[in-house]
Amino acid sequence: MTENPSGPRRPAVLTRAKTLPAWSLLAAGAVAGGLLGGVYGLAKTPAYTATSYVIAVPNEKSDSASALGFAQAYGRVATQLAVLGDAQVWAGVPVKTLKSSVQTATSPDAPMVAITATSSRPDLAADMANAVARALTRHADNTESATNVELQQFARATKPTEPSSASPALTGLVGASAGGLLGGLVLLVRPRRTAQEPTGRPAAVPGPAVAADAHGQL
Repeated sequence: MTENPSGPRRPAVLTRAKTLPAWSLLAAGAVAGGLLGGVYGLAKTPAYTATSYVIAVPNEKSDSASALGFAQAYGRVATQLAVLGDAQVWAGVPVKTLKSSVQTATSPDAPMVAITATSSRPDLAADMANAVARALTRHADNTESATNVELQQFARATKPTEPSSASPALTGLVGASAGGLLGGLVLLVRPRRTAQEPTGRPAAVPGPAVAADAHGQL
């Protein structure tokens, strides 16, 4: 029976990883990540965003502080069912779509509510934002006698001309960065060659001396 003098062999993948130059792992990871990110950006449906603004205006029985407080309150109720139920008539989409596509934002310094809608269609994004703004102002009008604050449309949402989602170039750049990072991690954990580890073929072990040679040396 023959014995393997070199001992157990390492997996071929680890052996190849040790022989590759360091920069090749980083470059391969960056290229692969960039390609995947670019493909994702091309395959993903672009999203368009439109924003409508409404402002709270106090009447003669109120003040600016009250208007600011009611603007905060209107921003919270704008995405509630009572408002979206009326907005769906003008937007032409169900309440479920409005609930998932519309967001509101308020400012602590100005009595204004920003109503933002996102859709794969630029015209629908503007329609949804304007529909929710219209429904919200109508609800505010119904309670003006109690709140002494009127809600007016400050700026209508316009049809966006460019998508708000990330471009293929940006997703490719992000993917390249992530791929380079993964390549760096592989570089850190790959096995390193030690001084004791043989780099070539093992040296041949000489066989036992024949009996005649051994007798001559005695």
